[in-house]
Amino acid sequence: MAPAPPTRREILLLALLFFFLALIPNRHSLLPAAVLDFPTATTTANHSSPTAQAPFDTQIHDTKLTWGSSYPPETSVVVHVPGWTVFDKLYIFKGIVYIVTDHPTTVPDVQFIYSKALSIKPGAEAEAERLPTKDEIQVITTKQAHKLFGTSAQTIDGFTFLVNDPPQFITHYYHWSAELWYGFWRTYSSLDGSISAEGNTTLPPPRRILFNHLDNFHWRDYTSMNEWVVRSSFPSINLEFKDDWRDRIEMNKPFVFERVLVADRSAAMLAYNYARYQRTAAAAFALPGSMNWWQPIRNNVVKFAGMDPEVGGGTTSKPVITYISRQEWGRRMLLPAHHDRLVKELYKLRDEHGYEVNIVNAEKMSRVEQIRIAARTTIMMGVHGNGLTSLLWMKPSPRSTVIEFFYPQGFAHDYEYTTRALGMVHYGFWDSEYFTSPGLPTPRYVEGFQGNEIPVDGAAVARLCLERLSLNEEVDD
Repeated sequence: MAPAPPTRREILLLALLFFFLALIPNRHSLLPAAVLDFPTATTTANHSSPTAQAPFDTQIHDTKLTWGSSYPPETSVVVHVPGWTVFDKLYIFKGIVYIVTDHPTTVPDVQFIYSKALSIKPGAEAEAERLPTKDEIQVITTKQAHKLFGTSAQTIDGFTFLVNDPPQFITHYYHWSAELWYGFWRTYSSLDGSISAEGNTTLPPPRRILFNHLDNFHWRDYTSMNEWVVRSSFPSINLEFKDDWRDRIEMNKPFVFERVLVADRSAAMLAYNYARYQRTAAAAFALPGSMNWWQPIRNNVVKFAGMDPEVGGGTTSKPVITYISRQEWGRRMLLPAHHDRLVKELYKLRDEHGYEVNIVNAEKMSRVEQIRIAARTTIMMGVHGNGLTSLLWMKPSPRSTVIEFFYPQGFAHDYEYTTRALGMVHYGFWDSEYFTSPGLPTPRYVEGFQGNEIPVDGAAVARLCLERLSLNEEVDD
């Protein structure tokens, strides 16, 4: 006999049973939060719960800027000084840079933006040869852009740092860190006037650096500091080179940068501040900015070296004097007897006043050691040379000082300008005579400047150190 069909009441009860089973959590949700590696109730506000986020971004990203039958969006000049320009919507097509605008009078002369990126040679003829032509950069109308590009351009998203320079100066610790990186960050940081002393900034990190005239084998310096500075400043940054630039040329498609900072050494050399200081980064200091502009970079590099960014600051901690000796370098060295006297006078300061004194040879130190000792240093000193570049990692304070030894009557702005732009004090020495801003001599590379018989009065240096560390000049009369 066939079973009786279910009654209406039985069907209703079965439906209710399935409904309640569906409401019961799965077995994994009954496990403690720690087992699933979820945050517990003590999770801080700085960390959001993974349960509130999808594990992957499933959004479809639009890789094109499309305008269809309309005209392309215009290029905006966000920030500009000669050699350092931030653009929104800057176009490139077949290797040529295009500024798209229907208001060309608002665009600076392109010679102050871009060049042929030839090696820097002296003389008016060489300067004229570096000027850009229509094969490098053009200013065109939106109508012309529509005819040239068509209905869209491939988007290069995020913030890009485009370096239109030859390899000539890039493969050098000073020219990389204290000119290219220095000028790049000074320009970009002008967009955030509220950078704090702790280095907090609202600026998004750059997505990539693009070298359109440089290959992957020629951006690192012989001391291996360039890559350290880049990777510690922005750990996620990507680097592209001339082969990548060529890829885009050969694709025969227009590309558009969402935001890009174009750096050009030749263009920066046309700036008034370059004429004053012979530093390409000096042009960027005509822009407004926070007094703490460098701290995001400095603090990232110092933290990467395993140090607390607050090290070296204030006026109550034990002062640290670091003499970077070149006596084993073979070029630009102190007279041996003067070096010995200087070391003796510095150790006398240590013994009589309790200062920490370090006599170091940078070429014998690891990159970590160089950065760590610079971060702790109150007074750094040495003969004009690459070792002084690490002054970048000192923490500015009322006592922070750089003392540079020159052959008498010789002078260059390199480290003087770099020091002062960070808010620290620089002194140049000609034996027993010394000078500081604004009473600076005219730059001169005199005979003996590069030699190994540079004199310095160690006792005079020690007296200046004591004066700076005692803050005598800060005392009211």
